[in-house]
Amino acid sequence: MVGVTWRRFSRHRMAVISLGLVTLLALLSALAPWLSRYDPDKPQLSTQLQPPSGKHLLGTDDLGRDLLTRILFGGRISMSIGVLAMLLAVVIGTTVGAVAGYYGGWADNLLMRLTDLMLSIPSLFLLILMTLLLRTFPVPVLRGGVLAIVLAIAFLSWMTVARLVRAAFLSLKEGVFVEAARALGAGNARIIVRHVLPGAASPIIVAATLRVASSIITESGLSYLGFGVQLPTPTWGNMLRNAQDQMIVAPWTAIFPGVFIFFAVIAINYVGDGLRDALDPRHVR
Repeated sequence: MVGVTWRRFSRHRMAVISLGLVTLLALLSALAPWLSRYDPDKPQLSTQLQPPSGKHLLGTDDLGRDLLTRILFGGRISMSIGVLAMLLAVVIGTTVGAVAGYYGGWADNLLMRLTDLMLSIPSLFLLILMTLLLRTFPVPVLRGGVLAIVLAIAFLSWMTVARLVRAAFLSLKEGVFVEAARALGAGNARIIVRHVLPGAASPIIVAATLRVASSIITESGLSYLGFGVQLPTPTWGNMLRNAQDQMIVAPWTAIFPGVFIFFAVIAINYVGDGLRDALDPRHVR
């Protein structure tokens, strides 16, 4: 099965290239402390706003910090937020969709109306409000901003996954294998987890991949507006925000973080597109 999926995926040339790019970005970000000799947070006023050179490949910012170093360290935060928010959103959405699709009736009506309600709320304003509220909690890990943003993004992004899982469960729960498992004495929880959920894995995997890209964009937007991860902790979004005042005299401080956001998001989307082709046997390229 894995070999067939990989052969289908490898036919999507842009998806394969994008997978390599995402892997490279993840490795560079993870190895940033060993790849760079510069401190991402320590100011060096003697090297303020230097253009790209052999010493500083992407230049320096307004405090003289090496821009490439800060981008790599920022990638660790931005991509981690994307992955963690995706995982939490998938868990919530899969649980809601599985319960609604398998049991139906009042549970389906209640959970789907809740899903519709969440989709109707303007997400940006609620994201800002939730982030600010979570930071006021007397919990140290929430005050840094990273966990607060993960929780806020996940809370407002599980609905698409829930709908996909519900649709898959509605079609799969009527299968003969479900009746056979029930006849053998399997309980509802075992049938859901062991027999029906694996059949819904394909749409979940594709939705999860695309959710990573969406979460990175959301975090970058929040940080750009000043409600995300706070300085001096670097993320791609707050680096763009910090570069607003230098865009004329030092355009590289805004261009390079934006380029990294662009390539990361478009590469993840191409990977999701390739996974859709590989995992959906009904899809014909």
